[in-house]
Amino acid sequence: MSSLGLRDSSYYGKCMIGGALACGLTHAAVVSLDIAKCRAQAHARSGRWPSSLGAGLSKIAAEEGAAGLVTGWFPTLLGYGAQGLFKFGLNEVFKDIYSTMLGPEALNSKVNKMAMWAAASGSAEIFADIALCPFEMTKVKMQVNLPGDKPFPKGLSAALAEMSRNKAETKFPFGSLYPLWGRQVPYTMIKFVGFYVTAEWVYEQLESRFNMKKSEMSQSQQLTVTFASGYWAGIFCAVATQPMDNLVSMMGNPDNKGKSMGQLASEMGMKNLFTKGLSTRIIMIGTLTGLQWWIYGTFKSVMGFGTS
Repeated sequence: MSSLGLRDSSYYGKCMIGGALACGLTHAAVVSLDIAKCRAQAHARSGRWPSSLGAGLSKIAAEEGAAGLVTGWFPTLLGYGAQGLFKFGLNEVFKDIYSTMLGPEALNSKVNKMAMWAAASGSAEIFADIALCPFEMTKVKMQVNLPGDKPFPKGLSAALAEMSRNKAETKFPFGSLYPLWGRQVPYTMIKFVGFYVTAEWVYEQLESRFNMKKSEMSQSQQLTVTFASGYWAGIFCAVATQPMDNLVSMMGNPDNKGKSMGQLASEMGMKNLFTKGLSTRIIMIGTLTGLQWWIYGTFKSVMGFGTS
């Protein structure tokens, strides 16, 4: 290791690949839920879109067919793949750096360890969201565009070109970066700290109650713990970051052109800001987070790094 506690670069490179797979594949897999959620956040208040998940999905299928249910899947795959690459890969980098700075004795404290996990994941997410932002803005614009609105390109290249051509209006490519940071940095800190704390607690309980040591458990058993811990952490992520998620979706609505985040929040109202689309997002984020940790843990295990 270097004086900063860094390992061989190939370790971080492999972790980046695992992170890209974990985030890109999972977000693309639930894109239909994302479309219904974004449209409810952007249009339910005006009555143009149903607020419930089932009704939203049914409306998409009836009016736009199967193609409508995967609107924005490609920018979702690329954007969240890029985000995952930095989120998980740089988290490993910062975790090693901050652990070295604190020293092993300080990390015997649970509070210090949690602070280190939060700082490492939050630092990584700052860079991850810069990579995500142009794709997220484009994806949201695609998804909140309703049948009957001014047509917006469905292909990625054409959509990116349209966003760039109208950047005075869309604020492309980084107009949503601050609300993204406001949503994703706390989300990621909760996601990582919640996962690590939950996984440690589960392994402690398994050992104390059933004499099952992690080192003696099979890979499939460890990965089951990984998925469950990730799902539990995802629930807290969804609740804590719901207001910013609503604002990001509202910014994609053409009717809100030129409005500030404060104005959008005021118009939406405190209750709706915290609850609109929350049940859908809990299902979506819980599943996403559990699967992301499972994929990342599986990839690391295959690489010989252990499951978490």
